[in-house]
Amino acid sequence: MIIIGGGLGGLSTGCYARMNGYRTRIFEMHEIPGGSCTGWDRSDFTFDWCVSWLLGNGPGNEMYQIWLELGALQGKEMRHFDVFNIVRGRDGRAVRFYSDPDRLQAHLLALSPADAAPIREFCAGIRTFRKALAVYPFLKPVGLMGRWERWRMMASFVPYFTTIRKSITVLMTDYAQRFRDPLLREAFNFILYEKHPAFPVLPFYFQLASHANHAAGVPEGGSLGLARSVEERYRKLGGEITYNARVEEILVERDRAVGVRLSDGREYRADIVVSAADGHTTVMKLLGGRYLNDTYRRLYTSLIDQPGQLSPGYVSLFLGLRKPFPEGDPCTTYLLTEQQASALTGIRCPSMNVQFRTRHYPELAPRESTVVFATYFSDIGPWRELHQGPERSSRVRRGQELHTLPVRHGRDYLTAKREVRNGIVSFLDERFPGFKDAVAVADVSTPLTQVRYTGVYDGTFPGWNPFVEGAETVEEEIKRSGPVLPGLSDFYLSGVWATIGGLIRAAAAGRHVMQFICRDDGVEFTADIDRSAPPPTHVVIPVGGPPLQARAADGGGTTSDPSNTETGALT
Repeated sequence: MIIIGGGLGGLSTGCYARMNGYRTRIFEMHEIPGGSCTGWDRSDFTFDWCVSWLLGNGPGNEMYQIWLELGALQGKEMRHFDVFNIVRGRDGRAVRFYSDPDRLQAHLLALSPADAAPIREFCAGIRTFRKALAVYPFLKPVGLMGRWERWRMMASFVPYFTTIRKSITVLMTDYAQRFRDPLLREAFNFILYEKHPAFPVLPFYFQLASHANHAAGVPEGGSLGLARSVEERYRKLGGEITYNARVEEILVERDRAVGVRLSDGREYRADIVVSAADGHTTVMKLLGGRYLNDTYRRLYTSLIDQPGQLSPGYVSLFLGLRKPFPEGDPCTTYLLTEQQASALTGIRCPSMNVQFRTRHYPELAPRESTVVFATYFSDIGPWRELHQGPERSSRVRRGQELHTLPVRHGRDYLTAKREVRNGIVSFLDERFPGFKDAVAVADVSTPLTQVRYTGVYDGTFPGWNPFVEGAETVEEEIKRSGPVLPGLSDFYLSGVWATIGGLIRAAAAGRHVMQFICRDDGVEFTADIDRSAPPPTHVVIPVGGPPLQARAADGGGTTSDPSNTETGALT
């Protein structure tokens, strides 16, 4: 089996393939595993780009079993916070979204007694979902469930049916309008850090309930550490992975996938090809737009470019500070004035999420220092208007072809990145005295950076936006026909473009696609938990309490570096 892409979807597919006796080889164009689940070094800081919460990193749900099967959590400390996010209004008032629904209810009622009815209803929904999480199916795709299994799954949801039905049919933007207090009316839209106009109330319940159940914290070692752990599990199972290998074409003979051709011309053959790469790249480039039924043709030729169908891209600023800021909260969304937002190129909504990242991952920075991670949703269009030259460029360096090397985007692009950095630093300096003078290292990434490192369409992460037409169409197509393309045998799709969602969906995709492959091959699917390392430990950290102890200046941490000198140009 050949697997295209070494992100979590590809690594997961490889792990489950090896558990079921398939010989596997992953081809990854980058130099490290993880795809978007990544981090990189700047000076003696590690900048962690991805995991702000990890669904399923605690017991009591099927998500947790998947992570343990992939060896992602073993031997690590799982950190859980008592506040999911803080939303600060333009007037300085703050809403603290506690994960515990009782504590959240008391806090919200203290802020606005007049909003007692919607507050109690919302918190009651979280309490219901805390119980419902135990029956949410992740281990087996619905498309492979028999009639009895589907009936049993539906029956398990009966006690929670009313709450689920209401929460999936009401948009959060509409629900928030029920609040009289103007801050609550706005803040509820930003519980999940940014504003998601297409999201119903259900994912807000799901995330907060997972957090309350201590199943949505962060793993020691961060994002790249998580990917490295799954890579190690894959290698121990006997899988092969080749880095700096960009697949240029999926080889097809007599309507059967038979291998791949790399950008350097080398060809590799296999009985089965699985793509866990970007969906558009897979179907429109690697396969040349062939084997598309009407559904897939519409998805990838017209719907994909309609506003709101894809998840937005991010602009991210990392700052390494030579000073501790214990007063900095792990996660805060600031609501911005139009003037404050004007310096942030491509910003979709006047808001910004700021994380004092060393509260999550103290081991990724020296002692007595701080890493800050500031992000906002951004369309790729304004950055494309500024840049010059290619968005990606493969070049030979020291006899090896590399695919994520820096590209020159031009002076206007760099100026915009510098304005982003300066604007955010000035904003935070007003709130944290001494902040600006403590900055030692700065790094800005844009949706174009995401394109360069992962090849993802328009810099989006993680693909189709949940709860809109594109995502629902993909889910129905796969439920009906499986993760395949019509008329092409021995080819399968994996990763977030085939399952819709974040990291746990990418991890589950590998399990799901292998169940389809085993069915097609007449093999009984099997999976087991990695018991080569001790189980994870768990700690609850009060947001108002002291930070975890940082590592020593010469200590370890996540290694390897995507050498992002494009963003490092602003250092």
